[in-house]
Amino acid sequence: MPTVDNIGPYRFFFYSSDCDEPPHIHVERERNKAKFWLDPIRLEYSRGFGQTEINRIQRLVEKNIKFFSRKWDEYFGD
Repeated sequence: MPTVDNIGPYRFFFYSSDCDEPPHIHVERERNKAKFWLDPIRLEYSRGFGQTEINRIQRLVEKNIKFFSRKWDEYFGD
């Protein structure tokens, strides 16, 4: 599970087996997890995060979309 970045209490990462899916980013804090598609940015699922925190995380994804997309391309070879 390559970590892409740590922002505040959140770890943003990919699973190495994610290559067969469209670009996305996983995020976790403690035992809470979520997955966001990158194009367009939208929540795929959330387990444990409340709506306020999901909104905060989505803003972080929006702010870092170019970085996350570049890291996806570098890792998965697109």
